[in-house]
Amino acid sequence: MTAMVIKVTKSFTFDAAHFLPNHKGKCASMHGHTYRLEVTVVRENGNLMDVGSDEGMVVDFYDLKAIVTTEVIDKMDHKVLNEVLPFRTTAENMAAHIFSVLTDKLQSSGVLVEKIKLWETPDSYVEVCLE
Repeated sequence: MTAMVIKVTKSFTFDAAHFLPNHKGKCASMHGHTYRLEVTVVRENGNLMDVGSDEGMVVDFYDLKAIVTTEVIDKMDHKVLNEVLPFRTTAENMAAHIFSVLTDKLQSSGVLVEKIKLWETPDSYVEVCLE
């Protein structure tokens, strides 16, 4: 029998522009996307909080929203990503960056980022996951 693990996912959207210098396709020119970000988290032990006001939760959705908004959305929404991120602004690099930033912010509270899914278009996304 396998153990049950409870996960929480919260979705966000933000609009941003970027370009990929020296790219062989259209992305070499400035263009914009409405990104959709899905953040999936789990507690380190795979269970729920068992004390306090967050008892019975992986994490309070309100708290998760506040952290993602402060650490990611506010820094990228309606920005030229090439001006605010120190790397080539591919969806893959952005998703890995978001995974790292949120991991650093959440792990001290016993919450692990299990997966980041970043939709660049309605039919194209990248995932970064724990192995």
